[in-house]
Amino acid sequence: MTGNEAQPTQTNDRWADITRRLREGMVRGVLSFPLTSFDDEGALDLEGYRAYLERQLASGPGAVFPACGTGEFHALNEDEYRAVVEATVEIAAGRLPVVAGIGYGWAQALRFARIAEEAGADALLVLPHYLVAAPEAGLVEQLRRIAAGTSLPLIAYQRGQVTFGADGVRALARIPGVIGLKDGHSDLDRLQRLTLAAPDGFLFFNGAPTAEIQARAYATVGVPAYSSAVHAFAPEIANAFFAALRAGDLATTDKLLREFYVPLVELRDTVPGYSVSLVKAAARLRGLPVGPVRAPLTEPTATDLAVLDQLLDTGLRLADAAR
Repeated sequence: MTGNEAQPTQTNDRWADITRRLREGMVRGVLSFPLTSFDDEGALDLEGYRAYLERQLASGPGAVFPACGTGEFHALNEDEYRAVVEATVEIAAGRLPVVAGIGYGWAQALRFARIAEEAGADALLVLPHYLVAAPEAGLVEQLRRIAAGTSLPLIAYQRGQVTFGADGVRALARIPGVIGLKDGHSDLDRLQRLTLAAPDGFLFFNGAPTAEIQARAYATVGVPAYSSAVHAFAPEIANAFFAALRAGDLATTDKLLREFYVPLVELRDTVPGYSVSLVKAAARLRGLPVGPVRAPLTEPTATDLAVLDQLLDTGLRLADAAR
């Protein structure tokens, strides 16, 4: 299927339905960004991924985003990408939206978009493009070209070299098929301007690294939904924080932040790439079949693994106490 011009009424209805399902999911739970499983030789471990994902989805996330940053999209070839998205769609079985990651330049992003569409994904998250900086007009054109080549709705991701202003968000919202924006910059002044500039119904997501740290602040500017890397290895902790946040239980959220999330972020910030490497290591500590990271990411040191293990024990204890 090429282009979103064909059967516009049917396509628009599908976009509206997916937007509705995402909005409902955002209220129900955190957004899950699963890890991609590799074996000890670094090959894709699809059986391990399926077993891992079954456990993740059993914990009740609001939506699942396979093959994105946490899922090492950058390290997957097209055949592996197809296998991961197909497995996710099969396991999700329509219970929640499946939003697959795509990226690089618009032409390569469209290759991944078509694979995701054939695999049955519901929507696409457009990851920041490769290497070059670009003005806002070019960033908008990138999304326009991708949207013209797929019938799936798109969520833009601003992070790194991708930054939109109010005019840019208004332009994005006018592109047929662009339904939302995930923010990873944590510039709340700018983000407030974006939420005010966007039309009603345009989706916003908190995509900051370890989003729980800033979840309360994002909610104050109208962005309560967030992705959770912690959910990838400890859904119990992520769900305990989410429930306490929604209930206004500041004692619980602050205790989790102080004793688990902040120390985790401090450890994460010591080594580039630990935002994924630590998550995968924590999953392995819990016996989950995710395997190692692929280069250029590196595994945590033995010292850091020991600290991570202690943090994981603390987080699980706090989550259990919060029930």
